Amino acid sequence: MENETGKIEIAVLGGVGFNSYNDYDTLSVQTPYGEVITYHTMIQGKNIAVIPRHAGKNHIPPHRIDYRANIWAINSLGIKRIISTNSVGSMRGHPIGSFVVLDDFLDFTRSRPSTFYDDITVHVDVSEPYCPDIKAALKNAIEKQGLSYTEGVYACTEGPRFETRAEIRMMSQFADVVGMTGVPEVNLAKELSLCYASLAIVTNQACGMTTQKLTAEEVTEVVGKAQDSILKIIADTIANIPETRNCKCMYARIGASL
Repeated sequence: MENETGKIEIAVLGGVGFNSYNDYDTLSVQTPYGEVITYHTMIQGKNIAVIPRHAGKNHIPPHRIDYRANIWAINSLGIKRIISTNSVGSMRGHPIGSFVVLDDFLDFTRSRPSTFYDDITVHVDVSEPYCPDIKAALKNAIEKQGLSYTEGVYACTEGPRFETRAEIRMMSQFADVVGMTGVPEVNLAKELSLCYASLAIVTNQACGMTTQKLTAEEVTEVVGKAQDSILKIIADTIANIPETRNCKCMYARIGASL
């Protein structure tokens, strides 16, 4: 499992469909927020830790995921880069199964702990929430597969219900896609000065965009069909992320504390 340094280099946060890791080594990581089971393997000669967000005895719904535990575990393992995968609904007519590399986000969550700093004031800068180095590697990997992508703004809602037509009409004025798992992950990664970027796959048209009823089954079905492409994109992204961090993500905490 280990390369020459033994260092785990990149974490992958998997969404719906990332549930089978029979061939991976497992490691239990204790955090102040609870235990996190990480799955370890080699991809493109690099040590990778995979954390499936929804894994558990039962499928963990988006509003119950322990985001702080997951990001804390990644940081405690010495990992500085995170590739996230997110299932999204399109508010702009993106084809089902297409990819969006997230560029910015809107936070419509309500009850999720969204910071590690409850006892001190930390105003972390999120003017560039997604790491430009990882984003560039994701775009190149998608193109290498002969696939197309767009960049877009992500709106994160609380869940677990789908959004109403009125909510989609409102959010579509400002965002391109909608999902339930990308926040507070991105904030928490910034607070720990980690590099974080997200590959979003369009699994459905958002409520009101078609006359069809939204179902959880269609989300799982689309991700299942795209699984091979997703894994190839992630593998190629891992291979082409620069060895050293040249972005500003590592400086996110500087000047943030009062």
